[in-house]
Amino acid sequence: MRPIQIPTRASRVAAGMTLALAVAASLPATVAASSPTFLASLPMQTVVASTVPGNGDINPYGVAVVPRSTGHLVKGDVLVSNFNAISNLQGTGTTIVQISPGGSMSIFATIMAGNVPTCPGGVGLTTALAVLRDGWVVVGSLPTSDGSAATAQAGCLIVINRWGNVAKVIHGGLINGPWDMTALDRGDSADLFVTNVLNGTVAANGKVVNGGTVVRIGLSGLDGSAPKVSSERVIGWGFPERTDPNALVIGPTGLGLSGENLYVADTLDNRIAVIWDATDRMSASHRGSAVSENGSLNQPLGVVVAPNGDIVTMNAGDGNAVEITPSGHQVVTRLLDSTGGGTLFGLAVRPDGHGLYFVDDGSNNLQLLH
Repeated sequence: MRPIQIPTRASRVAAGMTLALAVAASLPATVAASSPTFLASLPMQTVVASTVPGNGDINPYGVAVVPRSTGHLVKGDVLVSNFNAISNLQGTGTTIVQISPGGSMSIFATIMAGNVPTCPGGVGLTTALAVLRDGWVVVGSLPTSDGSAATAQAGCLIVINRWGNVAKVIHGGLINGPWDMTALDRGDSADLFVTNVLNGTVAANGKVVNGGTVVRIGLSGLDGSAPKVSSERVIGWGFPERTDPNALVIGPTGLGLSGENLYVADTLDNRIAVIWDATDRMSASHRGSAVSENGSLNQPLGVVVAPNGDIVTMNAGDGNAVEITPSGHQVVTRLLDSTGGGTLFGLAVRPDGHGLYFVDDGSNNLQLLH
């Protein structure tokens, strides 16, 4: 398996400032099943908006769709978290932008280190991004002081209210480099499922360590002034992870919940795994069970469960999205970015089920398959 090859981010900043109205759709490279597939049903690929706010933050990572209008949140809008500041240093981005389906972009939240004094290391917003129905937005922080893995800190989860203000910081305990996240929203309570990628990685100085975890965090009191943490439990462990000079850190990334089971993108082992009974289990699964590996997978990152129940993941090693059935068959490989690897990350299904939002951090924009 070849390492992630990511174009130098500084060389991509200028390109990210130029917004094309649309990009041509790429037909699926592989369709290996006669039954309907999600990616093959979306022929058009369109740029929705730039993700670069006024302060120049770049490198969009997390994507989440707003489920209900409340406060400054508008139903159907898309939130995107930025990992880099205008300096192009990884782990220094501070903004979450809000983008309407029509392409209007505004800043939902700007989070500075002074807003989160208990967050180890400060602010560097990751792919871990979720929006709950009561208007709580939860985002992960894996901060650095100079953009290098050597200065990466444990970070935290930051809970933001519907008006874009920090309400709570979840730190310490089982949180150590929150990298991606999905949520089970029950209304008055919720479970967050979070991957962590800093368990021994910095000390290993680039060597692979099998310390990546998936943590389930229970939240209660969502109708109050700030959610309360009701439980924290490791439900998956032993995933390989390591630091990387280009990608900062590589480890378990995307999470997709299907019923009570949780799909995990095991990036370094080039596979999609599943943690059975993730919503209820009281023990930790060692690396989950393999669903699909190798083939068209090329270091999978973001993960989402499509309306038809298939798993869709974005490759780090090339510009492809891959659709996989729950039984592990890779049924569609779709080229989304022909410039090479390292540009695709977070994704989310459009609320009507007939579209897929995703970010391209090479061009710093939000795009839509439809």
